[in-house]
Amino acid sequence: MKLTDLQGILKDNGIVGAGGAGFPTYAKLSEKADTVILNCAECEPLLKLHRQVLETHPQEIFEALDLISKTVNAKRVCVAIKQSYVQTAEAIAPYIEFFPNIEICKLPDVYPAGDEVILTYEVTGRVVPPGDIPLSVGVMVLNVETVYNLYRAMNGRPVTRKYVTIAGEVENPVTVRVPIGVTVGEIIKLAGSITTPDPAFIIGGPMMGVLGSCANIVTKTTNAVLVLPSDHSLIRRRQSKTFIDMKRAMAACCQCSYCTSLCSRNLLGHPINPSEFMRVASNSITNDAAPYINAMYCSGCGLCEQYSCVQNLSPRMLLAACKAELRKAGVKLQPVTEPPVVSEKRPLRQVPMSRLTSRIGLKGYNKPAPVIEAVPNFKKVTVLLSQHVGVPSVPVVKKGDTVTEKQLIAKAGEGLSVALHSPVNGVVTAVGKTAIIIQKS
Repeated sequence: MKLTDLQGILKDNGIVGAGGAGFPTYAKLSEKADTVILNCAECEPLLKLHRQVLETHPQEIFEALDLISKTVNAKRVCVAIKQSYVQTAEAIAPYIEFFPNIEICKLPDVYPAGDEVILTYEVTGRVVPPGDIPLSVGVMVLNVETVYNLYRAMNGRPVTRKYVTIAGEVENPVTVRVPIGVTVGEIIKLAGSITTPDPAFIIGGPMMGVLGSCANIVTKTTNAVLVLPSDHSLIRRRQSKTFIDMKRAMAACCQCSYCTSLCSRNLLGHPINPSEFMRVASNSITNDAAPYINAMYCSGCGLCEQYSCVQNLSPRMLLAACKAELRKAGVKLQPVTEPPVVSEKRPLRQVPMSRLTSRIGLKGYNKPAPVIEAVPNFKKVTVLLSQHVGVPSVPVVKKGDTVTEKQLIAKAGEGLSVALHSPVNGVVTAVGKTAIIIQKS
């Protein structure tokens, strides 16, 4: 298949990265890639959906992965899974022999192994330059559900469903496949009763997810919903205010440098130094701009505040606030002239997932979350026009139109964008600047 034809299929069927920010997948494909990596590292604690999808649909995923690799003429194709994923390895073993160009790459069970920059180094030994993407070193990283969505698209099924893990304070943790556009409140019911009297919700993983509510809409990038007591440390930290975090840093940061010692990007030689940033920011030092500018290289993994800091401070939150202000001011990343040098201490400073899960108070929630195909009880879907990086999709339907499942309801916008399709049979009840609402029939 020609590269342009495959890109067209990805764009027209609304396929974006299903595990991160939602970068349109067609724009990732490039013949510059000599290595394609299938990311099944399941970056954050409690998340299980990518290994589950791979275990359930190995043939389909390998077929799509094989198509991608041959289209871009990649020399190496790797399925990256953690060493602890024994069940996943056993499930895919009977299928891998039919795809001689695909190999299994075992990863250490550490966090954040699923970060595509970290993953690229673990699989290939290549260091992605600071602020750049894996393609700059000839690597293309795709997660499991994204590749599965390509297989479905090749068989006439655009993206209208999403796998979501529901875990935490619920009766029966599950991974569900639900229509895009339903609410978090509707899908939580598929996990049974909530088991805490005062619940709070994190949309996404415990390290990088955001606070949400039952009103949140499921999109193409919704990976997980974590239900936790409202007084849990993960919830309280996300409720803190930046100015309070800064006051605490001014009072308590002892410059132990643990945040930098365990920083996953710093260990790869990237110029992000959380302890330096905390020093200059908490002391209002303005004659040294480098620590502020280098905040732009932070990946936001959260190790510094959730695992490393002995004073329970919030380097990541403050770094994120700094990045936001720099972007607002139009500051861009400066090219790094010196090649990154990987720390020789890196192998001894990686954070085991088991220790991280315990440290952030989630060990008791690390339970099986089997996949179920039950459909939530819902009356309408709210399909957001911007579920991806880039330009929002443009509606092609109007109020009162009758639509069927998989029907095109919004075309790709001019620029980096993808199409959207109806998740249900129904009637369009509203078309706005941000969403299309469809009443299910």
